[in-house]
Amino acid sequence: MTGNVVAHRIQSDLKAAVKNREKTRIGVLRMVLSVLQNAELEEREELSDEKELAVIASYARRIKESIEEYTKAGRDDLVAREGEELVIVMSYLPEQMTMEDIRREASRVIAELGAAAPRDMGRVMGEMMKRFKGKVDGSAVNEVVTELLKKA
Repeated sequence: MTGNVVAHRIQSDLKAAVKNREKTRIGVLRMVLSVLQNAELEEREELSDEKELAVIASYARRIKESIEEYTKAGRDDLVAREGEELVIVMSYLPEQMTMEDIRREASRVIAELGAAAPRDMGRVMGEMMKRFKGKVDGSAVNEVVTELLKKA
């Protein structure tokens, strides 16, 4: 199994959750460890810390998508459960940037690159994702950059 900082922290937290009989936390942490283990098997080598964070972020995105679907279906019970799971998963990721932070940094990147139209979207998105990897959701960046480039 993974030998990195994040995986060790999750395993340690899982042991504590088992001792404290925290049913939801146990299930979520086991699932995260399983997702990490599957990613490691696909890679056929130990995951780097950066890769681990990317896998966890991807899992968090799947939970967010589930929340959206359950909300549309009016399943408030499942929305609440998935929300609890999301809080646990997000605690293992770096603090995410706010929309205000994304807007400010995107404006800065657009100015630096001299981007002036929607056709420059790829360059701006690439730079934003490179600079703020793991700290920002790609869909939020896409939304902000699209809005800013339409105004340009």
